[in-house]
Amino acid sequence: MARQTFDIEAQALREVRDSLGEAFTAAVGAMLNTRGRVVVMGMGKSGHVGRKIAATLASTGTPAFFVHPGEASHGDLGMVQPGDVVLAISNSGESDEINAVLPALRRLDVTLVGMTGKPQSTLARHADIALLCAVGQEACPLNLAPTASTTAQMALGDALAVALLDARGFRERDFAQSHPGGSLGRKLLMHVRDLMRSGDAVPRVAPDASFSELMHEMTRKGLGATAVVDGPQLLGIFTDGDLRRLIETGADLRALKATEVMHANPRRVRADALAVDAAALMEQHRVNCLLVVDDDGALVGAINTNDLLRAKVI
Repeated sequence: MARQTFDIEAQALREVRDSLGEAFTAAVGAMLNTRGRVVVMGMGKSGHVGRKIAATLASTGTPAFFVHPGEASHGDLGMVQPGDVVLAISNSGESDEINAVLPALRRLDVTLVGMTGKPQSTLARHADIALLCAVGQEACPLNLAPTASTTAQMALGDALAVALLDARGFRERDFAQSHPGGSLGRKLLMHVRDLMRSGDAVPRVAPDASFSELMHEMTRKGLGATAVVDGPQLLGIFTDGDLRRLIETGADLRALKATEVMHANPRRVRADALAVDAAALMEQHRVNCLLVVDDDGALVGAINTNDLLRAKVI
């Protein structure tokens, strides 16, 4: 029965796909060009689907929200404004709660898009645009519980959202703007300047600093490295790894100056770079720390893998 459910619902999706035509194009055009919002309505299982469709539209660049049709008759219709597009969902097209607000919607100067499985229904006849999503049968063996029909509604809502997304030129960065708390938002919206250590938290020594001063600065700042600077200008870097390699040479560390042990022209990143790009640079060059510079090459900060991990960029 489980496999039969998949077969029935897959067939329903193919039927709805093949029925797409001018009405779908008109619905996309209305939603794309509206000066208002898309208001989604639906009762019962269609209402649950409607909430998801509204959320998908809103997250992909089409301002949308859900209004319960039962509550609409008791004041929530005030949320609908002239110029809006109302997407009313009812498989039968005869939901009492939706039909009760149809006259009021007609007076509001909205574009009414009806999503229904019955082309001769009240909803289809009163809609400016009728999106038909009729299915041959429900997956329910009694042919009663909304199953294939709600799957078809959901897919048709996704099709609207995707078509609108493409028509708007909506891209990853736009998606991230509406998902700042998600992993994509963190990757596409967070910049190095948002995570970097700055001010006195950035380890730095002068070129003529003794090896003892250099080690003290590294230990005090806890970054595993220190920058070597001449005023604001970045000259080089010295890291924990450099220290281990230097010890292996048997050199007299007390006699060394910062300029003698530093790596000149170290890996660096701009403060306005994306944090995810800094992570990629660290991985590419197998380093745990990057120094951050401004447009003039002056040292303004530092960032390491721990900073990126805490921000969940990596």
